[in-house]
Amino acid sequence: MPVVMRAFLAAFVLSFCGFSAAADQNTDTKDTPPNIVFLLSDDQRPDTIAALGNSIIKTPNLDELVKAGTSFTRAVCANPICTPSRAEILTGVSGFHNGSLDFGKPIKKELPTWSQTLSKAGYDTWYVGKWHNDGKPVLRGYDETLGLFTGGGGRWAVPSYDGNGVPVTGYRGWIFQDDERHFFPEKGVGLTSNISEHFADAAIEFIDRKHEKPFFLHVCFTAPHDPLLMPIGYEQFYDPNKMPVPKNFLPEHPFDHGNFEGRDEALLPWPRTKQIVQNDLSLYYSVISHLDAQVGRIVDALKKSGEWENTILIYSSDHGLAMGSHGLRGKQNMYEHTVNVPLIMVGPGIPADVRSNAQCYLRDLYPTSCDLAGVPIPNTVEGKSLKPVLTGAQDAIYDEVFCYFRNFQRMIRTDRWKLIYYPHLDRVQLFDLKEDPLELHDLSGEAAHQQVRDKLLNQLNAWRKQQDDPSLQQTAENS
Repeated sequence: MPVVMRAFLAAFVLSFCGFSAAADQNTDTKDTPPNIVFLLSDDQRPDTIAALGNSIIKTPNLDELVKAGTSFTRAVCANPICTPSRAEILTGVSGFHNGSLDFGKPIKKELPTWSQTLSKAGYDTWYVGKWHNDGKPVLRGYDETLGLFTGGGGRWAVPSYDGNGVPVTGYRGWIFQDDERHFFPEKGVGLTSNISEHFADAAIEFIDRKHEKPFFLHVCFTAPHDPLLMPIGYEQFYDPNKMPVPKNFLPEHPFDHGNFEGRDEALLPWPRTKQIVQNDLSLYYSVISHLDAQVGRIVDALKKSGEWENTILIYSSDHGLAMGSHGLRGKQNMYEHTVNVPLIMVGPGIPADVRSNAQCYLRDLYPTSCDLAGVPIPNTVEGKSLKPVLTGAQDAIYDEVFCYFRNFQRMIRTDRWKLIYYPHLDRVQLFDLKEDPLELHDLSGEAAHQQVRDKLLNQLNAWRKQQDDPSLQQTAENS
């Protein structure tokens, strides 16, 4: 065989082998299940991301996620207190059925959690940060924790004050620890000004490991929950004197919504003043900007590790917060600033720079991630996958959503209308969210809207009966 022909054949074989190897490599990459990274903040209003319309706050890293992914602007938490909201996230099941409708209530052991389902599907499952449910993460399907933050450090706790000089009542005695309950008081007891950095450090330590399997990394920050402490280096970010108060600011809520005596409402004196709220908001925004920087560090670590292109990242919060809106400070209410949460999804198959007004719940994240990753969704899960919205197959998943707080508040919200019912008062509020997104004008008493009011109240009561809602007893007593 001529030398030229032998050379040509050799080159062809090498080229073919190289092409085959590249094809195999591309196939392997395509067939590799995506990593899932879930970042959860604590008490973050839905209107605290610059790219979603807030011209005051500085959130450059969250802004980049908004541009890179899809933001659900009408996502709700369902139950706006920490423990039950997180139980719905973990189980994909409503608090009426997962056992955890309030603080101190354990999650039903028979319900497979998000992490257990992904672990069964071959994922490494890791947990970082705040744990506010019964047991501990390693008993709920997580292989390992780093930067675990929960109760147990009471003997090191000392009286302290927040950035406004108010005595600290939140996270007292909480402490960093490992899975064997070894405590690390040297990292601080209770919240500290730089605590978000510790959570990001732990997340990055997991990301930097050599990965042989896809991973599910669940990171729970404590920011921007009270006590609000000024992060070092952020002192000049927001001038309290120039901080606008919410457009629906009130000195006091017009009636007892069921939590007037709660811990959250005691954080600010009655009546609220604009100056007090401005001071609180400047701290709140500073803590969020510091949190934003830690989100950026985690994203950078994913990119540096080579995992970013095959990672679904979800960012949300367990609920919002009033911060002076409607005369309230806390989260125990049914208004948009509180039941709504920020929700951003980024990753393979997720459209970039898209805003969706499809209503959804936090409990939908579990089935959505499974659907996107090709993991079977357990039959116990009540939440619904948002994949049809992400792919454009559907514009909406729910015609209405329902929210609840103890036996004091129930809510139904459609694409336009919201009705809130207060069982302990037998009182109703009705808001036209299209014309009145700030919920300033209660239309429940206007004759022109009685048909809408009655229809929504009937729908809400039918739903309550389906849930075997304990607040029905309160309603019966008021009848």
